[in-house]
Amino acid sequence: MNDKTLDVVPRLLLLLSLAVIGPTTALAQSVCLPAPRLLTTMPMGGQVGTTVDVAITGETLEELDQLRFSHPAITAKQKQNADGAPIPNQYVVTIAADCPPGIHEARVMTRLGISSSRVFSVGTLPETTSSTPNTSLETAAPLAVNSICNGKMTAKAVDYYAFDGKKGERLVVSCAAKGIDSKLNPVLIVADASGNDLRVERRGGSIDFTPDADGKYVIKVHDLTFAGGPYHFYRLTLQTIPADAPLPQLASTRNVNAFSWPPTGLTDDKLIAEVEPNDQAEQVQQITLPCDITGRFYPAADVDTFEFAAKKGDVWWVEVASDRLGLPTDPSIVVQQVNGTGADAETVDLVELTDIASPVKVSSNGYSYDGPCYNAGSSDILGKVEIKQDGLHRLRISDLFGGTRNDPRNVYRLIIRKAEPDFAIVGWALHMNLRNGDRNALSKPMALRGGATMAFEVIAIRRDGFEGPIELGIDNLPPGVTASGLTIPAKQSRGILLLTAEEQAEPGLTSANFFGRAEINGETVTRPGSFASMTWPVTDQWSEIPTPRLLADVPVSVGSTETAPLTIAAAEDKVWEVTAGQKLTIPLVQIRRSDFSGAVMSLKTFGGGFEGNPAFDVSLNEDKVEATIDLTKLKPAPGTYAIAFYGSAVAKYSNYPQVIAVADAEAALAKAQQKAAAAANLAPEAPAVTDDEKQAAEARAKEIAERQKKSAEAVVAAEKNLKAAQAKAAPKDIVDIVVSQPIEVRVVPAVEVTKK
Repeated sequence: MNDKTLDVVPRLLLLLSLAVIGPTTALAQSVCLPAPRLLTTMPMGGQVGTTVDVAITGETLEELDQLRFSHPAITAKQKQNADGAPIPNQYVVTIAADCPPGIHEARVMTRLGISSSRVFSVGTLPETTSSTPNTSLETAAPLAVNSICNGKMTAKAVDYYAFDGKKGERLVVSCAAKGIDSKLNPVLIVADASGNDLRVERRGGSIDFTPDADGKYVIKVHDLTFAGGPYHFYRLTLQTIPADAPLPQLASTRNVNAFSWPPTGLTDDKLIAEVEPNDQAEQVQQITLPCDITGRFYPAADVDTFEFAAKKGDVWWVEVASDRLGLPTDPSIVVQQVNGTGADAETVDLVELTDIASPVKVSSNGYSYDGPCYNAGSSDILGKVEIKQDGLHRLRISDLFGGTRNDPRNVYRLIIRKAEPDFAIVGWALHMNLRNGDRNALSKPMALRGGATMAFEVIAIRRDGFEGPIELGIDNLPPGVTASGLTIPAKQSRGILLLTAEEQAEPGLTSANFFGRAEINGETVTRPGSFASMTWPVTDQWSEIPTPRLLADVPVSVGSTETAPLTIAAAEDKVWEVTAGQKLTIPLVQIRRSDFSGAVMSLKTFGGGFEGNPAFDVSLNEDKVEATIDLTKLKPAPGTYAIAFYGSAVAKYSNYPQVIAVADAEAALAKAQQKAAAAANLAPEAPAVTDDEKQAAEARAKEIAERQKKSAEAVVAAEKNLKAAQAKAAPKDIVDIVVSQPIEVRVVPAVEVTKK
């Protein structure tokens, strides 16, 4: 081994340690190429204006770059040991004094691009991290009042915390879990010093507790089913609040359906409050339309009643937000027509308004994928009321399942307005039925391989009767990455966004801007879009229910070490023109960078008006194939369309083959050190004469033997690592989605021949 190889080895060994950073479940997945995923950070947050050490774990996080955050006021540097060398998977995170408290996103940049995210919470209270076992009353960890402790749940156990309470001081105990991406279903208990339960909360809420006497008290935390482990983390908060203050709300991620709230331009300028009591007809609250009301589903079984005058032919749009505010509510509205006055008044139901239906069919979680695992619908309300005659009308709003809910935090916002046509959009990485029995729901970061096209489903909620087409776009992309939005057609709710990376695109990362554009009432409007992702990568929906959520930002990246197994593109970069009612044949080129199992791939078509094109087969062994589109059946209107073809193929994928070189270098170094240790025993020595010389010779022989033993063990370990690296990089069959680069098609009207 030469000097150059020896110099490279320490760096290679570091890369090898990074290659085995955490769980390797991604390698066992039978679908989708590996993607970087950040799974845990410990702690899960920090106090404004402080610096905190953070350790991470994840999947496919080789060759890590910086730990990055969605807000620029949070920065990180890799932690170093006493010798100045970086410590794998550990960072020093600085939270600036002007960082806004709340939920932010943490990610890492890797050789494959940006990872999926994990929540990083920023608060205003001092924080600690639980590091010693505290699963008994005797080992309860001390917890200061007005502080936060970051911990992870011990499986089949209860975590104990002890604090000093003062008589008459109002305390709130809360446990952030689901809202910060944890798998924990927390049960909170406040007990006395002997461990006797005083207050219990099993639904994920807070405990409002005022001690009757000074003394030591205990907080117990456990999972509802006593599950535990590194993915069952939590942030336990103990704080004082004034006697008359409402319970504080924990900062939380937003559900996917929250993308459609609030309406564009909503302010609090004309907001009025509901006035209790208003349950009965004689207590009805008078309002004037249009109106904007804030109210509460409180106490249990509360029904709020409002009365207003309206004229025949009026059309009003009613929208309610409560579920989309992250609350466990299901609003329901009945609008009634009031006939007569006083005691003789009668009411006739005019319309009942309930849920906002999902714009597309959501997966049934059945045997095979039959729709997205993301639900853009909501139990909130967005509906129309048409007035049939002049006179008084009543609106009664309630929580359908509020009979047992007695929580003053269950608020709602009720808006009644004239039509204000608009839309909101949300997108997520495409998943499809790759084969029977495939039920995975994976988090898919926007991490592009060179030569790849990644598809995203985009769903629209249309507001107040808007039916026009919606153009999709995304900008501020890394160099070498382009976007093509396949328009959501008029009166439809689903579109496709395509991101394509050039084969030679340089590694890069940007925070992109996703939007939809449409013409409404003669004016072009642009609306920002949201993106969603799975909180955890679920390989089988029968064993774990997927939990998607909205993301705080839209990072787009290109990796540095891999290219797509297959690229499909039109043979020419041009607009392909076809006459309405005719057939169009598009020659395609296939750039294959991998071997495939199977010789044929079936392709379908993306693009408004072209989804009905029948699936067609192409050979995976040919460089040139063809796609045919028959417009005699599709009948798209004349115009220009962006389309793409998509299907699935089984690639012979080799995961991170570079790790073999790392392990090989380690094995070579170990063998060289073993050889050097063996050679030391061959050096001639003068015969030992004195006792001191004999003792020195014996010590040297013992040292050489120990060195030889360690070098032999190092060789065995290095060869084991080499075999593991070779097994890891061995080609495996992985089914992946293949999407062609976008193709522009222009449909021209047929020329009618007029008979003379």
